[in-house]
Amino acid sequence: MAISLVNPTGLPEIDAYRQVSIATGSKLVFIAGQVAWDAEGRTVGEGDLATQVEQCYLNIGTALAGIGSSFDDVAKLTVYVVDWTPDKMPLFVEGVARASAKLGVTPVPPGTLLGVAALDVPDHLVEVEATAVID
Repeated sequence: MAISLVNPTGLPEIDAYRQVSIATGSKLVFIAGQVAWDAEGRTVGEGDLATQVEQCYLNIGTALAGIGSSFDDVAKLTVYVVDWTPDKMPLFVEGVARASAKLGVTPVPPGTLLGVAALDVPDHLVEVEATAVID
């Protein structure tokens, strides 16, 4: 495993999330932003932020599995949410928790969440991209 997730002293400790990832692998993997599409390109969870977040994370898991990797190798996530407001956090966390349970991911790697005006199509509420490090 090329990634170690830690919470350094002096930063908030959050059970399901780590503030820092330490990468020791030799190959960087950049996964394109994943939206809530199924394998046939149909939007999953139209109008449902939690379901779309879940699908995005599952798609990242699928991309990683396709190269013989897993979330254990993810160094950082970047999340883009349409019209983000803090009251959407419970739905976001619900989607992450559901995907994490299905993928066996605990804790979630460090990430950045950004509010955006729009994504590629109006039905998409969230997009998630990942950077991984593998040996």
